[in-house]
Amino acid sequence: MAKRGKNYRKTIADLEDRPYGLDEAIDFLKSHAYTKFDQTLEIAMRLGVDPKHADQMVRGTVVLPHGTGKSQRILVFASGEKIKEAEEAGADYVGGEELAKKIQGGWLEFDKVISTPDMMKVVGRLGRMLGPRGLMPNPKSGTVTFDVKRAVEEIKAGKVEFRVDKTGIVHAPLGKLSFPEDKLRDNALSLIGAVLKAKPAAAKGRYVKGVSLTSTMGPGLRLDEAVLSAIEA
Repeated sequence: MAKRGKNYRKTIADLEDRPYGLDEAIDFLKSHAYTKFDQTLEIAMRLGVDPKHADQMVRGTVVLPHGTGKSQRILVFASGEKIKEAEEAGADYVGGEELAKKIQGGWLEFDKVISTPDMMKVVGRLGRMLGPRGLMPNPKSGTVTFDVKRAVEEIKAGKVEFRVDKTGIVHAPLGKLSFPEDKLRDNALSLIGAVLKAKPAAAKGRYVKGVSLTSTMGPGLRLDEAVLSAIEA
């Protein structure tokens, strides 16, 4: 096993074996951010669903009120007037067949893909390239739409897509640790609220079994159940 650095050991030594309040957890991770780069605050929610059943799948999107702190390179597949609309909205790459051929050649220098419905016949051929990387446009996430302007602006503003994984956990970024505590709290409450609203009707028993916060290089902190109770109320 690799030897842990002194800063990580100090962080673990300061960590108490108990649930933390939301503000308390954010403060702990911010005060123990010893890296030279700006770490990302992340959330993990363990849900009482079985993702193997389609009617228990949990997925959705939420625009974090203060963004993620990460610049997103957006690629838009469009034609006609929608090309200009995408460019004016701030898309980084806009086009059709030429972009598809470029991607098939191995080019993947973008973070999000949006497509108008009529261009999905072109995008469909890229499933093997985009699918495994979570880049395939999907109507449920708002990335297959004729409202290109809105889709681009929402992603630029901090739109986050969440989806429960095969182990029943939702992972999502909440912003950079350099953000003020109140902005990280607002982002966390927005994400948690969105996951609660996405509860499938087929889910039985306890929906959220646990929530934790962590940073890119930090430990995970369990959140107090009072956090969920307050949001649900």
